[in-house]
Amino acid sequence: MIPVTKPFLPPMEEYTKLLEGVWKRQWLTNMGPLASDLEIRLKEYLNINHLIFVTNGTIALQMAIKALDLTGEIITTPFSFVATTSTIVWEGCTPVFVDIDKDSLCIDPTKIEEAITDKTQAILATHVYGNPCDVDAIDKIAKKYNLKVIYDGAHAFGVKINGKSVFEFGDITTCSLHATKLFHTVEGGFATTNDPELLKKMASIRNFGISGPESFDNLGINGKNSEFHAAMGLVNLRHIDYILERRKDLATYYDKKLINVKAVKPKWNNSATENYPYYVILLESEELLLKIKKGLDDNEIFTRRYFYPSLANTLPYLKTVDLQVTDSIAKRALCLPFYVDLTEEEIDLIARLILRYQNN
Repeated sequence: MIPVTKPFLPPMEEYTKLLEGVWKRQWLTNMGPLASDLEIRLKEYLNINHLIFVTNGTIALQMAIKALDLTGEIITTPFSFVATTSTIVWEGCTPVFVDIDKDSLCIDPTKIEEAITDKTQAILATHVYGNPCDVDAIDKIAKKYNLKVIYDGAHAFGVKINGKSVFEFGDITTCSLHATKLFHTVEGGFATTNDPELLKKMASIRNFGISGPESFDNLGINGKNSEFHAAMGLVNLRHIDYILERRKDLATYYDKKLINVKAVKPKWNNSATENYPYYVILLESEELLLKIKKGLDDNEIFTRRYFYPSLANTLPYLKTVDLQVTDSIAKRALCLPFYVDLTEEEIDLIARLILRYQNN
C-alpha cells in the first residue's frame, strides 16, 4: 500500500530529549519556553521580523480577519481548502469568489477589480500548492481601493519571491503546520505581519484578549499551542534542509517518469523558489483522471483530488457561482503520493500504472 502522504517524523530520541525538559518544568502550554523558542527560530529561518505561533492554520486565518477588523466582503479564491472560505463566513464576513488563473491556479488578479463593491474590505488569496500569487498585482489593486490583504500560505513554507520570504507580503500571511505539511508541529500554524501593532493585537487575540490578571483589552480566542507541538517543530526544523532537498529530488524523478503522461503541472511563479509540498498533475480530462485514479486505487496506491470539488458551487451555506476555469481545474487536478520516505522504485511503479491506464 502506498498512501498519498506520510508525515515526516524525526529520530524519536531527538524529540524525547526535549520532552525531558517539559517534564522537569511542568509547563505544558500557555506559550512555554519551547513555543517561544520555536517562534524565534522560525523567524530566523524565514528571515522575517514578526511571527506568532498558534493552534492551527485555521485559527491563524480567524485571527487575521479579526485583527484587521473586517466585517464586510472579502474577495477570495474558490480553489483552496475549505478553511479559506469557511473562516470568512465564521467571522461574519462575506466571501466573494473570483476565478483562478489557468496556469498558476492562484487567484486571477485581472478578475479582482470587477468584483469590488462598496462593501469590499479585503482580499484573501491562497498561494496554491505553495505557488505564490501575483503579489505585485494584488498589492497594486489593494492600494488603489484601500483594501487589506491576507495571504493563505498554508502550503508555502520556505518559499521566497525575488529573495524575500513569501510571508513578508500582504498585511498578514498565515501558514499551516499540520502533520500533512512538509514542515509540521503535528498540529499548529502561524501568522506573520510587518506591522508590530498587528502582531501585538494578534498576540492579545491568541490569549482571550487578556491584558493583565484581571483585565482584558480585546475580544480574543484560545489560539495558544503546547510545548509538545513546539518540541516537534523545533526538532523538525533541524531536518528542514534535508526534507526540502529530498522532496525536490523526488519531484524531479516524477517529472522524468511521467513525461509521456497526458497531463501538465501547474506553472510556478518564475520569481519564486519552489518548496515541493505536493506533486500535482492536471490531466487532460476528468474522464482520464477517474480512470487513472481507479486503477491506482485498485492497486492500493492512493491519490487525492485536491482541491475538489470547487468551493464555488458546493458549499451549502453559500450561493453557487459559475467559474469555468476553477471548475475545469478542480475536475482534473490529482495529487500523487509524495513524501520523504517515498522511494524511486515506488515512483517507477506509480508511473508504469498511470501510463498503463492512460493507454488502455
